[in-house]
Amino acid sequence: MSLPSLLPRGIVRIGLPAALGLLAVLASLPARNFLESSMVGHMLVQYPLLMLCGALLAGGLAAARAKRAPVGHMPVSSWNAHGMTGLFGTAVVLALLMIPRVLDLALVHPGVEFAKMTALVACGAAICLSWRPAGWLVQGFFLGQVLPMMAVAGTLYESSPTRVCNAYLLDDQVLLGQLLVWIAAGIALAWLAALFRSLIQKSVVPTA
Repeated sequence: MSLPSLLPRGIVRIGLPAALGLLAVLASLPARNFLESSMVGHMLVQYPLLMLCGALLAGGLAAARAKRAPVGHMPVSSWNAHGMTGLFGTAVVLALLMIPRVLDLALVHPGVEFAKMTALVACGAAICLSWRPAGWLVQGFFLGQVLPMMAVAGTLYESSPTRVCNAYLLDDQVLLGQLLVWIAAGIALAWLAALFRSLIQKSVVPTA
């Protein structure tokens, strides 16, 4: 099975131009200033958009390579068998990028900002290339690590009596904490619903 066939079809169709255009916008100073002006915009808008850029880049590059290679010529790389390496690396990076100090440093140090953006793009690419090969078991393990981490971070942000980020107000911090908890719960429910639907479909015996 070729690599592009393992990717979401919508990502493959959009391809490189959209990825590069979105990345150029997100890297621009006005966009960064706007998104990073609030804690919610920084973590819940900029982070996912940068990861989307990575997913689009990975899908576009895989589709471009597939056009120049024979069908079935590009199996999933052995270093990322069952998507475990990509998803594990993504979990580690996301854990680091949820640390409040990282948000503060990214606002004042260009090197940290560049590293943060690069890491998020890489995470998006890793998820794109790893999600389907991972299967339900590895996906569940990945989400079982990331989603509780999001919920715990959200609870800490919401319940902390003081600001955890010097650059942001306490109200913004509380709102981010609440949203992190709800988003983690929503992703978990959506994944479980997809799992149950898949199990039900497999259990249906076709009639003769």
